[in-house]
Amino acid sequence: MPAAHKLLLEEALQDSPQTRSLLSVFEEDAGTLTDYTNQLLQTMQRVFGAQNEMGLATEQLSKHLLEYEKQNFALGKGDEEVISTLQHFAKTVEELNALHSELTKQLADRMVFPMIQFREKDLTEISTLKEIFGISPGYVNEHEAAMVKYSRLPKKRENEKVMKAEVVGEVAFSRRKQHQASMQYYCALNALQYRKRVAMLEPMLGYTQAQINFFKKGIDLVSKKMDSFLASVSSMTQSIQAQLDAEAESMRMTQRELLSVDDTVYMPDRDMDPANRALIQKAGYLNIRNKTGLVTTAWDRLYFFTQGGNLMCQPRGAVAGGMVLDLDNSSVMAVECEDRRYCFQITSPNGKTSIILQAESKKEYEEWICTINNISRQIYLTDNPEAVAIRLNQTAIQAVTPITSFEKRQEGSPNPDRSDSYRQDGVAAGASKNASVELEPEHLIAPGTPIQFDIVLPACEFQDQNRGGSCFTFIRPVGDMLPCSFPGPDSLLQQVFAVRFLGSMAVRAGHRQEAIYEAMRQVLAARAIHNIFKTTESHLMVSSSCLRLIDPQTQVTKIGFQLGDVTQFAAHQENSRLMGFVVEGRDWSEGEEEGKPSFSAFVFESNTEGEKICYTISLAKEITEAKKDPEALAQLMKSMPLTSDGKFLLLDSESGDATNGGGQDDLESEA
Repeated sequence: MPAAHKLLLEEALQDSPQTRSLLSVFEEDAGTLTDYTNQLLQTMQRVFGAQNEMGLATEQLSKHLLEYEKQNFALGKGDEEVISTLQHFAKTVEELNALHSELTKQLADRMVFPMIQFREKDLTEISTLKEIFGISPGYVNEHEAAMVKYSRLPKKRENEKVMKAEVVGEVAFSRRKQHQASMQYYCALNALQYRKRVAMLEPMLGYTQAQINFFKKGIDLVSKKMDSFLASVSSMTQSIQAQLDAEAESMRMTQRELLSVDDTVYMPDRDMDPANRALIQKAGYLNIRNKTGLVTTAWDRLYFFTQGGNLMCQPRGAVAGGMVLDLDNSSVMAVECEDRRYCFQITSPNGKTSIILQAESKKEYEEWICTINNISRQIYLTDNPEAVAIRLNQTAIQAVTPITSFEKRQEGSPNPDRSDSYRQDGVAAGASKNASVELEPEHLIAPGTPIQFDIVLPACEFQDQNRGGSCFTFIRPVGDMLPCSFPGPDSLLQQVFAVRFLGSMAVRAGHRQEAIYEAMRQVLAARAIHNIFKTTESHLMVSSSCLRLIDPQTQVTKIGFQLGDVTQFAAHQENSRLMGFVVEGRDWSEGEEEGKPSFSAFVFESNTEGEKICYTISLAKEITEAKKDPEALAQLMKSMPLTSDGKFLLLDSESGDATNGGGQDDLESEA
């Protein structure tokens, strides 16, 4: 190591300009050292602060790792393997924290403290001595003044020893004070050249030794005790990363596939796939109409879904959905709502609650209607609801399978004691009039025969009224022949049923029930193929003289048939709400005098069992025949029960009131 620079103490007394110039160099060096030392101390204090923060942070990290086990994650409790691994890490971090705390103490003692001591002791001493030496110009002035006095002593007065001694004393005193201050300052500056070397090396030596000690203990703690543990954790993280990479690649491929579709996927009402009519659950956004005033309404877009037998609704931001309507035994129908499309109405069984909803597309519209119909039938309560829904909808789409006879009467049909009479009536009529060649079921209707799906009347506004069944059926007493405005004074029987007209078509055989079944099959198949769901509810009035289809709003008769022209009638065995009848007419196109007989089958869906309508038609025919013989008519009347007041003879008391159920237009067919 080269020798340090120094000021010569021997030159302190002389205080020559050369010495003063060299002193200024030493003072500049001391100033630079002071600035550097202050900056270095700040850096070391920053290192100490970071290490101290590291100790506090590792302590907090250890505590926080243990908190993972106590977290209540929304997707379930954390993995046990991860919990145990983090607990092991927490213990290791806690041990490392002890090492960090020890390292912090060593940095404070062996790095920061020596540097502070150097600054406060050595540099402060230099600064103090410099201030004292700065006063030396006063000493110089005193010395100069004393020297002037001494230099002016005259030769003539050399004998004046007293005066000369005083002047010499003043010179000596001033020169001594200047010499003492200079030597102390010079010594301190010379010593600083050695101290600055030690001051720079000692803190860094302490820092390095503290770090080496920390790393040695860390290696003993971590490496020897945790090699196998860290290897297993590394393997686990690599496995998880591999799974993540595979999942990310799968999601990228799925995203690429989903984004490669045509733009029509994002357009509403562009789905070309057919509607699934066998659904028992459905979810999606619908618009619901809400009343905002007496005559004003507003539409809100909400998320609806079915749950069991209930229709649920969940607004955006809601945690859970709420029940809107109980769908069991409810009715659903298509409705016309102002200028909106794809609207349908759901009505509760008692008719007191109804809501109107709008779907986004035709497919959604059809699927919602079919799903609610399936739920209304309580298919979801069966053992295999999907299979039942598929079977019922296949029955509707593929239509009714032709049945060759109507031998078995369904259980629960009204007045089973009179079932044989109306069945024999139809069979007898068929036997007496059907002398033509027997036709196969597929030949009962000519290929390409047109189908009429509605009986058009002037349109009337839809009113939300109760969907009911038939009204009370009554027979007027024999002696009571007062005029009847509807259907006529000679009618002893009146019964009204709420029905929906499904369609009509010409048939070849008018006295065979197979023709009715085949007409049902073709009408339902045609409605399914052409996606015709909308039907209109009407009132079918059965009297002892005629059948009339009446508009429930205007009470206008849409179409009527004389009872004698009804040659056959039947209800379907599998779908008890389907019924139909055949009406005989005359074809005058060939110019025959009486016209050639022609037959048309009319198919209906009833709110009640179709056999009840068939039974009533059979009873009407019996009354018509019995009117020819007063005794037979009286005997027939006696077989019927009387009301409590004895005024009317009751056939059945049906649930609901057809007169109150009028006006339900645009119903959705459940056939």
